Amino acid sequence: MGCVRFTKPRDLLAAGLIAGLLAHLLLRLAYDTLPPLPTFAGFTLLVIAVVDLVLAFSLRARIQRRPGTAPVQPLTAARAVALAKASSLLGAIMAGAWAGVLIYVLPVRGEFEAADHDLGSAIVGVVCAVALIGAALWLEHCCRTPKDSRQDG
Repeated sequence: MGCVRFTKPRDLLAAGLIAGLLAHLLLRLAYDTLPPLPTFAGFTLLVIAVVDLVLAFSLRARIQRRPGTAPVQPLTAARAVALAKASSLLGAIMAGAWAGVLIYVLPVRGEFEAADHDLGSAIVGVVCAVALIGAALWLEHCCRTPKDSRQDG
């Protein structure tokens, strides 16, 4: 079995670029047949980001063994890392997809009435997706075991 490695920015960038290209291609082919995008479609990503942040701060205190906190079970930490990795990948894919929408609707705002509305949706989506990436990477960072000061000296 291989060990779990921390998320690499290049992996997230690759997923985001592929999603962005696919979204942009889809819009070039069928934008005039699609319904307008909901303004707060990307808001769900922000909700997941908040959950990741709350979990990160809770786990960080417990992993650092702050007074008044219970120790972290290994399975709990493993599940949190899995959530963090999945959240960061979802955030990267959605950031790419929303960026693909944004890149498409910016120049066609004059051609399609829906493009002005979709511009706002794309901005909300990109911002929420980037927030999710940040929260997920923070959660992953918080799951690292602290360095043992007894081994240093």
